[in-house]
Amino acid sequence: MNKITLRNTMPRVFACRDDIVSDTWRQDITLERGHVYLIEAASGTGKSSLCSYLIGYRNDYDGEILFDDRDIRSLKRFEWTRLRQRSLSYVFQELRLFPELTAWENVEIKNRLTSHKPAAEIESWFERLGIADRRDTKLAHMSFGQQQRVAFMRALCQPYDFILADEPVSHLDRVNSAIMAELLLSEARQQGAGIIVTSIGHHMDLPYEKTFRL
Repeated sequence: MNKITLRNTMPRVFACRDDIVSDTWRQDITLERGHVYLIEAASGTGKSSLCSYLIGYRNDYDGEILFDDRDIRSLKRFEWTRLRQRSLSYVFQELRLFPELTAWENVEIKNRLTSHKPAAEIESWFERLGIADRRDTKLAHMSFGQQQRVAFMRALCQPYDFILADEPVSHLDRVNSAIMAELLLSEARQQGAGIIVTSIGHHMDLPYEKTFRL
């Protein structure tokens, strides 16, 4: 997949509002593979809705969203599955990890499905992100910031054309946020992938080529 296009897209819950001022809603925008984008939003402006649309979890919007000129409403379930396996990776704001599993197991469960990364490389990520000593700790006993780093590593364990990170550093200090940004940029560039980061405040320090405001 080389591009994502929004054409006059708007969440239906906002349909009756005429006071929307946005770079994204009711606009025609294109996000291209290989580029880095930031989507800034205030609370309640539809950030979570947009993420759900792009990953195919919801379709309660007007207008169009296109993947390579194809309206995503026409995609079949098996096509969405293939896209999430090969073209779209997603760092969930709410993480969606398994609290009963260890940090290592949460990452490895994804990597076993994809066989995308060698164990030694994942070990190096744990070291770089400062949680190597927590790799065998169950998620339920880790802080939210530590869990964010686990969810981030899990998202890297697959091929992708675009990676969508929904507030990925909301609970991280600037040092760890910078390390995560460096790792994300390196991994995305290896695949020629696009990066889409959302934020309602503190965000990753990346070389954003375009910032959109909801």
